[in-house]
Parts: sequence; structure tokens; C-alpha cells
Amino acid sequence: MTRYRDALAISEFRAVFAAHVLSMLGTIVAQFATSVLVFQRTGSPLLTTLVFALAFTPHLFAGTLFSALVDRMPVRRLLVSCNLATAALAATMSIPDMPVWALLALVFGVGLVGPVFSGARAATLPEILPGTAYIPGRSLFRLVSQGSQVAGLALGGLLLAAVSASTALLLEAAAFVFSAALLRFATKERPPRAKAGSLLRDSLGGLRSVLAVPALRRVLLLGWVVPSLALFPEALANPYAHEHGFSTVQLGLMMAVLPLGNILAEFIGIWGLNARRQVRWIAALAAVVFLPLLAYAFRPGFVVTLAILFCSGLGFAHHLGLDRLLLDVAPEHLRSRALALQTAGLMFWQGLGFAVAGALAQFIPIAALVPATAAAGLAAVALLKPDYAAAR
Repeated sequence: MTRYRDALAISEFRAVFAAHVLSMLGTIVAQFATSVLVFQRTGSPLLTTLVFALAFTPHLFAGTLFSALVDRMPVRRLLVSCNLATAALAATMSIPDMPVWALLALVFGVGLVGPVFSGARAATLPEILPGTAYIPGRSLFRLVSQGSQVAGLALGGLLLAAVSASTALLLEAAAFVFSAALLRFATKERPPRAKAGSLLRDSLGGLRSVLAVPALRRVLLLGWVVPSLALFPEALANPYAHEHGFSTVQLGLMMAVLPLGNILAEFIGIWGLNARRQVRWIAALAAVVFLPLLAYAFRPGFVVTLAILFCSGLGFAHHLGLDRLLLDVAPEHLRSRALALQTAGLMFWQGLGFAVAGALAQFIPIAALVPATAAAGLAAVALLKPDYAAAR
């Protein structure tokens, strides 16, 4: 049986986990503060939303083109360098009267650093967390990612009620410096796995090698497709609430209930499913993500919508089995690249999913669009159902 305390008992993981909490909160608060700063200076909703779009856009190509860094640099040095670079960019954003175009360029720069950092951290986790400790460790990272969305925005709101957006950015730069210090002094240095050469050629070659392994390709695609299609109700929560006359409080509850289901799913999966069931139930749990969303066709009211979103969130327990299966099907020499690509691709396809949801909702009613994407999700699950026989 896997348990969270198995991961938290490892001192090096505790340091990486604490650094992750600081980095996640810092990233979300920095995005929030920057969006406020841009809106204060321009009054433009388009430029304000660009802050979030530019934070997501670089993930796929940065994670792909720079993925070789995970194997070519000592991991601790890479993680510390990424945190310090992000701190420097955040501090630069805080400069008074910074032109808006420069602010957006700096946000893009932070977006370039993010996938390198998350890919390097993902690649080193199996070494920090051997055996049964790895899966609960990955689960804790997802719990932080879900919880920090709410906590980070709340913290950002409180900070901006007390200080200016520029000061908030300086505080977040300090948080990234502290995160870098944790990684530098509380984690081990590990030697690089690959020799020097063309970074671009090595990165693209690693991408081709990862995607050339059929079982590994299926795991990665399933891990990207499910979240990118399942986020349509979240992306369209605001217009759906407007259509049905829901209050802003009700809208907030709609936005919170899906992450709540995700968090509960992680706990249930860790404590209630053994390793074999986590893997065997990947497809069934992924289908649970989409089945409740078909009920959007009946234009449900507020209470039923909450129940639909909560039940959909429970299906995200399938991530536990995917994490385990990826380690099983990835050849040892490609494991670091596969983990880095998994993280970068997830961020990119989710960001693209938000954009596509908004674009399609201009032409298709939400009551038709959400069930249609849920049906597409069920078809994708059936098509990409993992090859359990390929697991070691």
C-alpha cells in the first residue's frame, strides 16, 4: 500500500516539496499581480488575458527544445538556476513604469523557464523517491498544484490589498530565491547523464525516441488528452453561469468543486487502491472524468452542475496509474526525457484547451459543446487505452 508518509519521510523530498509549494504560489501570485498591473496601465481585457496566455504558450516548445538540459546539466544546478532566473525576471517586472510590451515579454520569459524547471524536477523525482514512495510523492505535487490555484489567487488578492502590484512582484522574487536556497542546500547534486553536443539536435532526437516507443506514446497521449478535453466546463463556467443566472458566489463554487473532486480522488486512489488496481483502472477512471459531463446536454441547474463537476473530478485518480505505468514502459535511458515531456505537454495542451473552448463557444451552445467534447474524450480513452501487457 502506498502512503504519503512514505514520501514525506525522505528529507530530500521534503525540501523539493517545500520548494515546489513556494514556486507554485510564487508563479500564481506573480501572474495575478502582473495581470493587475497590465490592466491598471492599459484598461484592456485582451492585454490582461495575454498575461495568462503567455505563461502557458512556451511550455510545449520550451519543454521540447530544451529537454536535453535535463540530462546534460547536474539537476540541482539546473533547478537552482531556473529559480534564480525566475526571481530576476519577477524583480525586473516590478520596475516602476515598465512598458507593457516589456512586461509581457518578461512573462513570456518566465514561461520559457517554467517547463525546464518542472521537467528537471520531474526527471529527478524517481531518484529521490525510490520504490513505493514515488507515486504518493507525485500525488502530493498534484495536490499542491490544485490547492495553490485557490490559495495563490487568495494570497494575491490579500497582498494587493496591502501593497502595490510592483511590491507583490518583489515579494514573489524573494520567494523564488528562498526556493532556490532550499534546493541548493537541502538536496544532493547528481551528475549529468549525457555528454555535451548540439542541444537542439539532442532535444529533438530525444523527443523522437520517446514518441517512437508505442506503449510510452499511448501513456503520454492519454495523459494529455483527458485533461485538455475535461477542462471545457471549467473554461466555460463563467458564460454558463451567466446563461443560467447564477450569482458570483455560485460561480466561485462551480470553479472550486472540480479541483475539490481532484483532490479527493488523489486521497482515495492513494489509500484505497493498491498498485495493481491503480494501473488496471486507468481507462475506467479516465472514463469517469467524461461520463458525468454528458449530462450538460440537459442544461442542469446549479446543484446538479456542482454534482456533475465533482463526480468528474473524481475520475482524475487515473493519474496515479498513469504515473506508475509511465515508469514501467519508459526505457531507462529515455525516462528523464519522457517525464520532462509529460510535464511540458500537459501544461501546453491544457492552455490550448482553454483557448479552443473559448473559440468554439462563440459558435456552439455550451449545452452541446460540453457533451460533444465529453463524447470525444470517451472515444479517446477507448482508443488510447493503455497496453497493460507492455508494463514490466
